Amino acid sequence: MKRKELLIIIPAYNEEKNIQKVLGQLEQLEQMEFGALTDVLVINDASTDSTNWIVKQMQYPVISQPYNMGYGCALQTGYKYAVRRGYKYVIQMDGDGQHDVCNIPVIYQKLKEAGQGGRCPDIVLGARFRKDSATFPISLPKRLVYSLFRGMIRIITGEEISDPTTGLQGLSRKAFLYYSKYNHFDDKYPDANMLIQMMLIQFRVVEVPAVMHIRTEGKSMHSGLKPFWYMLRVIYSMFIILIQVKLLKMDLGAGLKSANKI
Repeated sequence: MKRKELLIIIPAYNEEKNIQKVLGQLEQLEQMEFGALTDVLVINDASTDSTNWIVKQMQYPVISQPYNMGYGCALQTGYKYAVRRGYKYVIQMDGDGQHDVCNIPVIYQKLKEAGQGGRCPDIVLGARFRKDSATFPISLPKRLVYSLFRGMIRIITGEEISDPTTGLQGLSRKAFLYYSKYNHFDDKYPDANMLIQMMLIQFRVVEVPAVMHIRTEGKSMHSGLKPFWYMLRVIYSMFIILIQVKLLKMDLGAGLKSANKI
């Protein structure tokens, strides 16, 4: 049987009200020709509800963390799985129903599209806030945080990223192989900090317009006072990355190497 080249990773924590709908939408892709290229993996981050059992009942592969390790750890578990199973591409999407599955073929095609110099993207971001993206309402506090992160990315890397916190991303094998290694990925809040890291070490990051929806069920990981801690944690991580790459020259040029040399 021909090996599939794309793995869709879905980190999930207490998403019993959403995960069935998300997987049901993915089944529509699987019934199309696109499904012949694609596998799906759910990372259950020690949910205390029925998330794990719903995924198993729908007969999708699931890895259950022994305890709640955080969003970043869940993603990295998926990256390690993708490395060991030999996938060429990964697309990560949330289990809360915000990421429309119609974005997956768009991101996949962009990952395979060579740009100037013949390089294909290493990371493709599904962006909510491009002019050609579907409308997505956000609160004023989040708008301010996103503006801050955009400005920091622009100052540090010289690049313009419209949606620095999107969880809808496509990764080349070189990118998720790099992320899978120790101390290469934030275990809690891998957002704008990781984009800065990857652009500084010369991985190619691009955006495509995305269709997204507002969460209607369950609880966001950015509820309560968590957004304040999240912002501080990401900014702190940015400064650590600056020291590592700019001052200590750690992994400088890693994005220009072939995957088997990372």
